[in-house]
Amino acid sequence: MEDLNHGNKRPHKLMLTDRRTCTMNGVNDVLSFDVNEILLETEQGMLMIKGSELHVSRLSLDKGEVDIDGRIDSFTYSEGAGYGAKGESLIARLFK
Repeated sequence: MEDLNHGNKRPHKLMLTDRRTCTMNGVNDVLSFDVNEILLETEQGMLMIKGSELHVSRLSLDKGEVDIDGRIDSFTYSEGAGYGAKGESLIARLFK
């Protein structure tokens, strides 16, 4: 398996407990969120979290940390160098 860290500033780690709470680091930005979906830019690409009653309970972009509560149904990563990179829309990059 290839090394996906590529010398990034922070390691990306995700810990999920009982599909109800999620703690992660290596987060660069929160691009959007609502009760059913959260879109994050991480050190490993874009991350879409889907579920219900989702809530960002703690956010520290200085440390790159995010805590999420709610019913978590899925995590989907997509490659992306950052929001607006390569002139492509966010939606186009997510659904390649």
